[in-house]
Amino acid sequence: MALYSTFTVAQVNPHAIGIRSGSSNFGGGHEISYQHGFGESNRLELDLGFGRHTVLLTSQATHATLTGAYHWDFNIVSGFNWFIGPAVQVGLYNHTSSSLTVGIGGQGGVEFDFNEFDVPILVGIDARPIWGFTGGTSGLGYGGSASVRYTF
Repeated sequence: MALYSTFTVAQVNPHAIGIRSGSSNFGGGHEISYQHGFGESNRLELDLGFGRHTVLLTSQATHATLTGAYHWDFNIVSGFNWFIGPAVQVGLYNHTSSSLTVGIGGQGGVEFDFNEFDVPILVGIDARPIWGFTGGTSGLGYGGSASVRYTF
């Protein structure tokens, strides 16, 4: 029975908005996050992020990114779900000069939907590895984040 519940679809909320915050070697930082549900088990997540981090222990780099991820959601137990899907990211990166960044990757994580208790809150943790192709964020970017969203 536990194996079956891992592959049942989750009930995706029509809309959710909130914050996603974490650390990574590029991208990420603090993000304003919006999710739009498609049917019962799919959704699009759009995140607008801003951040600053230290480069080579001496100087600061700043970035602003827009990330889009498409999720397939699956139920583990009532209210507790896992999700996975592809992601793309574009942004501006500023260290010694400004550059456009473009990357592709994925996003996966777990979440708890408090709508199960008539509370319109969705909390989660996830990882989003992104391979950057251009600018100051070329190569593999990775990190983890926590999120809190209001569902409606």
